[in-house]
Amino acid sequence: MSLALINEIITNPVYHDYLAILKGARNGFVYGVKVRFPHALVMSILFGRGDWQTRVRMIYRATRQHAFNLAKFVSLYKTILLIQKKLNGGKERDSDTFIAGLIGGYFVFGDRNAVNEQIVLYVVSRVVASFIPRATSPYNTSPQSALAGSAVKPLPPDSKYFTIFAAVSWGAVMWLFRHRGETIQPGMFNSMKYLYRDSETWKDLKTLFWHNT
Repeated sequence: MSLALINEIITNPVYHDYLAILKGARNGFVYGVKVRFPHALVMSILFGRGDWQTRVRMIYRATRQHAFNLAKFVSLYKTILLIQKKLNGGKERDSDTFIAGLIGGYFVFGDRNAVNEQIVLYVVSRVVASFIPRATSPYNTSPQSALAGSAVKPLPPDSKYFTIFAAVSWGAVMWLFRHRGETIQPGMFNSMKYLYRDSETWKDLKTLFWHNT
């Protein structure tokens, strides 16, 4: 098969929706690697236990799981959207995205593990934050920003309401850390423990400035 024929096929509108599923899986995998690898690397350096071989395996497993789960979710989400669209005569309904996200979330992220829990909590925080009243002008973006070419211009939270939201969020999480620490996600708990508890004790100059006791 010649390159010209391949290009003709992949640019044919007839195949667009199907190829978009493949491209979505690719983008989900790449984004998952970009997001999870540096996070797992830093967390392993700061809070990891065991030798470096063990830590490298943990970094690899977390990165692999994050990347493949995003790839699976994007491809499943797009597939379900396409099926619903075809069943509805080529038209997308307002509820289609919710149904596709619901099914994808159940099958891909419904298994409770550390990586899935972090991703779900991240999504939940964005959903909750979306209810903060919005400002009247969009975010300032550079011409090179991905938002610059978008028809939808996301609006930042109204500064007054965001101040209240931030204050309540931090008050709540600090109360939880002190009184109900078992309910906090382990990654965040480890970070908070490092910041607020480990900084309370030392026995000499070395453990004061170099590392914790």
